[in-house]
Amino acid sequence: MTSLFSWLKNMGANASALEKEIGADQFPPNEHYFGLVNFGNTCYCNSVLQALYFCKPFRDKVLAYKAQPKKKETLLTCLADLFNSVATQKKKVGVIAPKKFIAKLRKENEVFDNYMQQDAHEFLIYLLNTIADLLQAERHAEKQAAKAKVGTPNGSLMNDNNNKPEPTWIHEIFQGTLTNETRCLCCEAVSSKDEDFLDLSVDVEQNTSITHCLRGFSNTETLCHEYKYYCENCCSKQEAQKRMQVKKLPQILALHLKRFKYMEQLHRYTKLSYRVVFPLELRLMNTSDDATCPDKLYDLVSVVIHCGSGPNRGHYITIVKSHGFWLLFDDDLVEKIDVSNIEEFYGLATEVQKTSDSGYILFYQARDLP
Repeated sequence: MTSLFSWLKNMGANASALEKEIGADQFPPNEHYFGLVNFGNTCYCNSVLQALYFCKPFRDKVLAYKAQPKKKETLLTCLADLFNSVATQKKKVGVIAPKKFIAKLRKENEVFDNYMQQDAHEFLIYLLNTIADLLQAERHAEKQAAKAKVGTPNGSLMNDNNNKPEPTWIHEIFQGTLTNETRCLCCEAVSSKDEDFLDLSVDVEQNTSITHCLRGFSNTETLCHEYKYYCENCCSKQEAQKRMQVKKLPQILALHLKRFKYMEQLHRYTKLSYRVVFPLELRLMNTSDDATCPDKLYDLVSVVIHCGSGPNRGHYITIVKSHGFWLLFDDDLVEKIDVSNIEEFYGLATEVQKTSDSGYILFYQARDLP
């Protein structure tokens, strides 16, 4: 009982310290900074939820969803309840236990139903895809109910034009489009294929930058020997060049740094703690010639950081930008940090030290958003 009392006392002290640090006159109106309780291994979840909460377009949509009447509990209703709980707190700072959300997550997906260290990126993609699926299923059910009401035949939730499910607000916020271009080196014919993405996973190198990583993502690759390309024009396999470029830039650009690499000689994944600089402002240089708004400027809004030496050990924390200043969320702890401290999360300039706090998932928001 004493330990619980002292924990609550510490939480109160940390909260009041944060309020004092920000200053009553500087504290943003209608904003709340709440840490999240860790249920043994849930830092991977807490870090992503904090990063998403401070992606304002995402937060706004989740809170708007909360305002709609719902029939059954889903992962999205639990997320909406959690976000709403933070947004409607009487206090400006504090701690919340995301108990219902974690319970639902563990019930819905057995991958997360244990006390092992989980991957924050894997959780992010699962969460975004699950929300999109739930929204599409709800819209489909609404259309079916409306058709049944007027006595029309059943139909599916598809666009007539492209036979794809209709986009949801997840797609409106996070979805971009890549164009995969292949040029035959024999006849010079070019074929291109578009594919959508909710995030981009990029390879990392030592002492580099996000811009360099993105340029590497779109480097031209030569297909030769056993990897020759079958050219429809030549009706045979030919040497070719291919490259991947961004054709449609998303509202929120989520960049995943591939810091965990399988090492054959070790028979396990190891962490690449390389120093990768991520700027506060980003302009994509790997856009296609026919890209819409290729000069879109992005601002860094949140970063999920992996602390530790490997994928199965360590810890996740998050830094976020809110109303012009930066905050660090470490489960139930929240503190204000100086913008100059961000470079501490770039990674290590040398591999002498294996343990590092390294940027793992970056969230950039397009500046031209309303």
